[in-house]
Amino acid sequence: MELQMRAKAVRIIHAAAGAGRTMLISDAGQVYAFGKDSFGEAEYGAQGNKLVTTPQVVESLKDIFVVQAAIGNFFTAVLSREGRIYTFSWGDESKLGHQTEPNDLEPRPLLGALENIPVVQIAAGYCYLLALACQPGGMSVYSVGCGLGGKLGHGTRTDEKQPRLIEQFRTLNLQPVVVAAGAWHAAVVGKDGRVCTWGWDGDYTTFVVSDDGDVYSFGCGESSSLGHNTAAADEQGNRHTNVLSPELVTSLKQVNERVVQISLTNSIYWNAHTFALTDSDKLYAFGAGDKGQLGVELVANQTERANPERVDIDMS
Repeated sequence: MELQMRAKAVRIIHAAAGAGRTMLISDAGQVYAFGKDSFGEAEYGAQGNKLVTTPQVVESLKDIFVVQAAIGNFFTAVLSREGRIYTFSWGDESKLGHQTEPNDLEPRPLLGALENIPVVQIAAGYCYLLALACQPGGMSVYSVGCGLGGKLGHGTRTDEKQPRLIEQFRTLNLQPVVVAAGAWHAAVVGKDGRVCTWGWDGDYTTFVVSDDGDVYSFGCGESSSLGHNTAAADEQGNRHTNVLSPELVTSLKQVNERVVQISLTNSIYWNAHTFALTDSDKLYAFGAGDKGQLGVELVANQTERANPERVDIDMS
């Protein structure tokens, strides 16, 4: 995806969707954000009252070459080119390995077990973070944050203030290659193609991208964030139908693009939206857009888009 920014084009390589806000990462390592102006809880209290309708450079990250971002409730995390994790907000009581105020806007390095282990991918859900780390014996997954629902993957509901290795993958003889975090559940894709899930069942959505670029989704159908255009109401009058097993997202299939990444909202406050990035660098968005987080203009009284729409953003 290329965005025009005065005299030069900005190529976007990664998109992160959060509740009411979106972050974009360029191939030059810069981070742009729009939607609610908060790196912490977007729907709670006084934070994030201002709406930013066009992407703005995140000034506090200018000295860090960022390759990925992940937005969880109460915090935001970014991954540097060197494999270090930095977090914003929610450091109170050392919940994420550092002691800061909840509204802290400065990136803080994640301390603990991952300080000297390079991380290749991060994923964030409701008050927790997953990290895919590269070690001499192979890839491994660490988790930190709130343990409610068992979403940290340690077989308990205990919180972890610093990253802890998830040991169950050794028992399963599964080599992790991709991590994904939902609000209350998480998933890992193994090198052999197996998918492993844990946490609470049903909260809220799961997307799977196949080798050929097809996208499947299932879970909660609120806010049209699954991409299934259910314009007709069901017998109970509900237009947002839940999907209980993986179903092909035909609306993405119809854009005739190969999808390489899906980024979706992970929030307990359901105002969800989803981004799809294709191998030709095009970005498509669907779901809730009442806070400007889709990057597309909605017509009067419209709060969401059921079908994917190409996002063309003028960053001048």
